[in-house]
Amino acid sequence: MVNECITFKSTGAEETRQLGRELGRLVQAGQIILLKGNLGAGKTAMVQGIAGGLGLDENITSPTFSLINEYQGKIPLYHMDLYRLDSESDLIDIGFEEYLDREGVVVIEWPELALPFLEPDFLLVKILVKEQQERDITLEAQGESSLKLLRR
Repeated sequence: MVNECITFKSTGAEETRQLGRELGRLVQAGQIILLKGNLGAGKTAMVQGIAGGLGLDENITSPTFSLINEYQGKIPLYHMDLYRLDSESDLIDIGFEEYLDREGVVVIEWPELALPFLEPDFLLVKILVKEQQERDITLEAQGESSLKLLRR
């Protein structure tokens, strides 16, 4: 059940990163952020912004082939890309559930396989490509801590 949502307009990757930076500044350890959008929609730009907001200066890239990238900062960032996984057993094999118990921020691209494993408290970010660089970015808070994050 969606508790609350808000939609932002983005006219390019830098605006998408800026929204991510704001989320990164406000997020707390234990937060799960799910990213949905077509290939090239700007999911990695969003994660780059979140990392920047967390104070991480590293080169943030999509973990398409490594599946999980870990970044250590004041709050660790665990960036997952589940696009290449075919089943829930693949998810278990990569140790997915262990990351949910760590004190960090978990950001998951292509989160469909992960949904059955998640507590009902996460921020769902939907990126819809409109024309050229224009995007609608909808943040949907589900659960108390995610609702607090959205309202901040």
